[in-house]
Amino acid sequence: MSATRRGAPVRDAPADREIVISRVIDAPRELVFEAFTEVRHLSQWWGPEGFTTTTQSFEFRDGGEWDFVMHGPDGTDYTEWISWTEIAPPERIALRHGEVRGDPNAFESVLTFEPDGAATRVEMRTVFPTRELRDEAVERYHAVEGGQQTLSKLAAYVSEIAPEGAED
Repeated sequence: MSATRRGAPVRDAPADREIVISRVIDAPRELVFEAFTEVRHLSQWWGPEGFTTTTQSFEFRDGGEWDFVMHGPDGTDYTEWISWTEIAPPERIALRHGEVRGDPNAFESVLTFEPDGAATRVEMRTVFPTRELRDEAVERYHAVEGGQQTLSKLAAYVSEIAPEGAED
């Protein structure tokens, strides 16, 4: 991995270990970014369709962590852990995501928030430690569809909380 600066390994990663998902959300960048940064928002939309989230602890800052449980529609609970590795409001969030702190199979993600007229283009770029882990995430856990559904839920949630006239 490159040690030139934070986030560089994700940009330099081979495509066979990467998943990239993006969506244009009809809301200002600051509001979309806020929906990622406050637990009161995250708990309303995080995860694929049918999933809910219960937060154990949450500290949004460089080096902070989010411990949570995703509850699947079939009743299965998934313990999750995120460590925020870089936060540049309202443009970028980098994180490490695994089942628990120290997970050797944890993956790295960089989320970018770019203005697109009055809307915001959100891109999630995720890099796995190995191609096999990426393939498992895609095939077994439906990571691409789940990521698309998660951004769809974010778009719906942000449209509900956007101030009147914000899209004009």
